[in-house]
Order: sequence, then C-alpha cells, then structure tokens
Amino acid sequence: MSRSMRQWRPEDLDKAGRYHLMTACVVPRPIAWTSTVSKDGTTNLAPFSFFGGVSSDPWTVMLSVGRRRDGSHKDTSRNILESGEAVIHISTRENEQWMVASSAGLDPDQSEIDHLQIATEPAIEVAPPRVADAAIALEARRVHHQEVGRTPVDMFLMEVVHVHIAEDVLEGDLPDGAKLGAVGRLGGTGYCTTDQTYEIDRPRQ
Repeated sequence: MSRSMRQWRPEDLDKAGRYHLMTACVVPRPIAWTSTVSKDGTTNLAPFSFFGGVSSDPWTVMLSVGRRRDGSHKDTSRNILESGEAVIHISTRENEQWMVASSAGLDPDQSEIDHLQIATEPAIEVAPPRVADAAIALEARRVHHQEVGRTPVDMFLMEVVHVHIAEDVLEGDLPDGAKLGAVGRLGGTGYCTTDQTYEIDRPRQ
C-alpha cells in the first residue's frame, strides 16, 4: 500500500522554510568541526553540517560554508580562501558541547579555541591546529572553491593530506562506528550518534 504524501516545491517556500525543510530531510549529516588560521595568526574553530565525502582517490571531501547575514564571508571561508588549509575533525559525544559552543559568532580577531580553552596539538602538514582530544582529524588543503546558490554559500573541495585516528576507536585498521560515537546533525536542534549501529548485507556485485 502506498503512503499518503505531502508535497512541496522548494521555490514556493521562503528562504527560512527551504532551509528548515532541507535540513530535516537530508539526515543525518556528518559534522565537520573545522579549524583554520587567519593571515594574522588568529585560530578559528567552527562546525558545519553541509559536509561529506566526494572521492577516495585522492581522498577529497566537500565543505559548504554559509555567508553572514550581510553577505560577507564567515571566518572559516575567509581563512580557507587566504591560506587554502584546514583541519576537519569528526565531532563525537565527548566533545559535542564544545562543538556546539564553537558555533557562536565571535569577532574575527577572537579565537574560539582560546575562548573555550580547547587543547590543541600542531598539525603535521598544514598550519591550523588539531583539536587534541578529537578522535578523528583530517588535515586538508583546498583544491576547488565555488559559490553556490543565491545567497551564495562557499563550497570547498578539500583534499585530505594527513589523517589522525585515536587508537581507542579502531577495530583493526578502521574506525568502529559504535566506539567512535560520531555526532550527526538532524533538523532543528536535533542530533544523533553512531553509538548504536547495525549491518545489512549488500548484494554481490
């Protein structure tokens, strides 16, 4: 029996309506907790849930960063445009409160890392620091930037050049979703985690 469906045309909704419907439909979204450095040396740390994998050869991820209300670049975009570098962390239950807190709109000359007193370690191949207790950290360099949409948003393709994974979330050589407890974004203020996972066999190719 088919389901009874409600239907929308995105163009018939206002800007806020389009955003809220999209973010409630495209779920769960991984969260890129992203550190960058400005040209004057100020560190920045902010979360973005328009994020995902694009290619494994070379390992490339997509990061989409919205604009400020006045249309100017957010600090993360400005820093990536200037330096081409970032460290993208996979947020987990252990650091979710700091991740959410780092979304506050500080002035460009203020560091979320310093404001929240988040411990960091130097990255290996890029300038932005790595959050010390993050279970997964991806050092990345910009390979492409494109403005998308009417606002617009800044979409970056970032090539991962160095990977850090905590030993205690590994099962063999790979991260285990249940051990990792990665945090995903739902609609509104909702979140979910990978603490509980299950498997479904795929058809043989």
